[in-house]
Amino acid sequence: MPDMPNESRSRPAFLFDLDGTLIDSVYQHVLAWREALAGVGINLSVWKIHRRIGMSGGLFVTALARELETNLDADTLRALPRLHGDAFLRHYDSVQPLPGARELLATLTEHRVPWAIATSGVERYARLARDMLELPADTTFITRDQVKYAKPDPDLFLTAAQRIGVDIRDSIVVGDSVWDLLAARRARALGIGVLSGGYGREELIYAGAFRVYEDPHDLLAHLDEVGVRRPL
Repeated sequence: MPDMPNESRSRPAFLFDLDGTLIDSVYQHVLAWREALAGVGINLSVWKIHRRIGMSGGLFVTALARELETNLDADTLRALPRLHGDAFLRHYDSVQPLPGARELLATLTEHRVPWAIATSGVERYARLARDMLELPADTTFITRDQVKYAKPDPDLFLTAAQRIGVDIRDSIVVGDSVWDLLAARRARALGIGVLSGGYGREELIYAGAFRVYEDPHDLLAHLDEVGVRRPL
């Protein structure tokens, strides 16, 4: 008789984005980028900033440079990610976990489903989010500091899968932006979209999401649709 698959291989692993997926922080990032840009004399429409949230700071600045009619000097370009980070911390008191985020992660842990968090943010933000989500200190957080390239490159999710010992092809990436889902496709993982970051359902589907849910609470209620069986 052939070997039966063990329980751990019958369930997917989950690789979560952070901002807009587990914590309600997208608009704080938008405001922080607007303040950072204003600090160097750039007035950019908020909607244009929002479309870039989910990229790393470096990629954001590169994309920004294409939007402007005037060239920015190298010192200004290098300063922008730091200015954004400082501004984001000033807004952090208004950041909250998204509905169901803590419960979703606790449920996956209870049912021994592997999961990790992979974010384009840096390590100092990850510590704050870990405390907000009431996660243990040994929670796997892959941050921008730990990889060569951030989203839409797949490095964050590939590293997260490796860190928790799962095959990326057996993993589901959960994210709120098209950049998350593009990175998931490049990593050869399935992608789930959530609407809690402000992107539309159709945008997420076109970027590769095979399911779209409102927020973590909605995903928790539908875990059976993505391969996680729970006792009734």
